[in-house]
Amino acid sequence: MDLATLIRHARGDAPVDLLLSHARVVNVFTGEIDETDLALAGARIVGLGAYQAARTIDLEGAYVAPGFIDAHVHIESAMVPPGEYARAVVPRGTTTVITDPHEIANVLGLDGIRFMFDCAKHGPLSMYVMASSCVPATGLETSGAVLHAEDLLPFKSDPWVLGLAEVMSYRAVVDGEPEVLRKLQTFAGSILDGHAPQLTGKALQAYVAAGIQSEHECTTTDEALEKLRLGLMIFIREGTVARNLSALVPLVTPANQHRFCFCTDDCQPADLLDLGHIDHLVREAIRRGLPPVTAIRLATWNAASYFHLHDRGAVAPGWRADLAVFDDLQAPRPRLVFRSGQLVAEDGRMVVPPRATPIKGLRGTMNVAWDRVGLRIPAAGRRARVISLVADDLITRELHEEMRIEDGVAVPDPARGIAKLAVIERHRASGATGLAFVRGLGLTHGALASSIAHDHHNLVVAGMDDVSMMTAARRVGQLNGGMVATSGDRILAEVPLPLAGLMSPAPVETVRAQVDAALAAARALGSPLHDPFMAMSFLALEVIPELKLTDQGLVDTTRMQHVELWVE
Repeated sequence: MDLATLIRHARGDAPVDLLLSHARVVNVFTGEIDETDLALAGARIVGLGAYQAARTIDLEGAYVAPGFIDAHVHIESAMVPPGEYARAVVPRGTTTVITDPHEIANVLGLDGIRFMFDCAKHGPLSMYVMASSCVPATGLETSGAVLHAEDLLPFKSDPWVLGLAEVMSYRAVVDGEPEVLRKLQTFAGSILDGHAPQLTGKALQAYVAAGIQSEHECTTTDEALEKLRLGLMIFIREGTVARNLSALVPLVTPANQHRFCFCTDDCQPADLLDLGHIDHLVREAIRRGLPPVTAIRLATWNAASYFHLHDRGAVAPGWRADLAVFDDLQAPRPRLVFRSGQLVAEDGRMVVPPRATPIKGLRGTMNVAWDRVGLRIPAAGRRARVISLVADDLITRELHEEMRIEDGVAVPDPARGIAKLAVIERHRASGATGLAFVRGLGLTHGALASSIAHDHHNLVVAGMDDVSMMTAARRVGQLNGGMVATSGDRILAEVPLPLAGLMSPAPVETVRAQVDAALAAARALGSPLHDPFMAMSFLALEVIPELKLTDQGLVDTTRMQHVELWVE
C-alpha cells in the first residue's frame, strides 16, 4: 500500500479492509489497556476507533497484543525447517523470529544458510537472520565448514540480515584474536549479539567494549545484573534444556524492564506443541509475578526496538498488523493470529496452507570412516576427568573420579551413574573420535546416539557398553543423520533427520511422535532427564563452561584448551 492510500484510510475517507471491533488493545507504550476498535488496511494498522470497513470481526472484549518476537532462536533445534517450524509457533502468537542458522552452517556452510532462507520465503512467519559468527565455534573441533569475515560480508547488505549472531568465541574476543576482530569490524554499526556465560570482571568489560550488545546466557541474577549494568540487553531464555526464566524474572523492575527480551534459543517439537513458544514465556513470567503488560512488552516492543524493527512490536497507526488475540490477560493463549493484516491462525491451527520445503540439491552429510572409529579407553591411571551435567542448564562441571577398570580398560559404571561418551567426526571421514565419561545422563544400560552435537554437529554417542554404542552410531549413519536408542544390537527407537543430520522433511507432529518414542526408549534405558538427547548434544559445545568433549578430545572451556582424560 502506498503512503497516500494509507493516510486516506487513516483519515476515514475510504473503508478499511478489516475492523476488529470491541477489542482491548494492549498499549506497550503506556502500559494501558485501550477499549476500542482496530482498523486494518492491507498489511497495516491504520487507526483505532470507529471506521467503516469491508469486513468486521467482533472480538467481544478480547485482548489484542502485538505479535510475539523470539529474540534468539536456532530453528534447526526444532528438527524441522522454517516452513514447518512456522506451523508450530505462529498459532502461538509468534509472528517474527530472529534466528542464527549456525547449526546448519556448521554442517553445510553458506549452502546451509541459503537453504534456511529458501525455506522461509513467502511463509507466514517473518524470519530475520543474524549472520553466524562462529563457524566453527572454536579451533578445538572439526566442523563441516569454515566461515571467515569475507564469507559473511555479503550478508551485511541483505535486508533480512540484522547483524552478527552470538559471538560465542568470547575468549577470542577478550584475547584480541585477529579473525574474530575482523568479523566484529565487518559488522561494525550493526547489531552484535553476545554469548559469554559466566564471564565477569575486566574480561567481561573487554568483551562489551568490543561492541557486543546482548547476552542470552545468564543463569543467575548476579550474572545478569553485572551485564545489565554494562549496557547489555538481556535475553531471558527458556528452552528445552536451558531454563533460566525463573532465575531472571525477579531482576526485572519498572526502571530496567526496557532492557530485557524473551528468547527460546533451542526448543524441541514436544515443548513447542505442548507448552508453546514465546506465549509460554509470557505466561510463566506473569505467573512468577511480572505484570502482564510488562511481560507482553518484553515479548514485543523491547525485541523490536533492540533489533531496529521499527515497523512492528506495537499496536498503533502505521504499524504492521501482526497481532495476537487472546481472552485472558493473566494467561495469554492466542486464539486468533494476524500477520500483515491477514488471519493466519485460529484456535491453535494454521488457516493458510503450508509451503513445501525445497530440499532438492541438499547433499548428504554423514561421512564417517567407520573402520577408523574405536571406543576402547585403555586405562592410563586410576582417576579421570568426568563431565557432570547440571540440571536445567547447559553448563557442566568437571569431576575427578576413580574409574572402573576391567582388563586394563576403563568402562562405564552404572552404580555411580557414569556412562561412556564419544564424539565421532562425521564431516570429513577423518576417523577422529573424542572419548570421555559423563555423569548425569542416568543410563543404566544401552546407548543413545545423535547427529545433533552443538555446534559442530559431529556424531555424539553415550552408553553403557560398546556394542550398544556402535549399533546406535552406525544406525545414525545409515539414516543420513538422526537420533537412535539401542540396547545391545537392538534398535529401540529412531528419529530420521536427513536434512543436514539436523532436520526432517516430515510434519512437525510426525517428528514429535518419533522423538517421543526415542525419549520413551531413553527412559526405559534408565535416563530420568526431560530430554537426554538434547542434554547430550550440548556436552560437545566447548564455548559453555566447564568441561566438554569434541572429536578432538576433552576441552577445559575456562582455559579454552584440550586436557587429558586421566589426571593420575
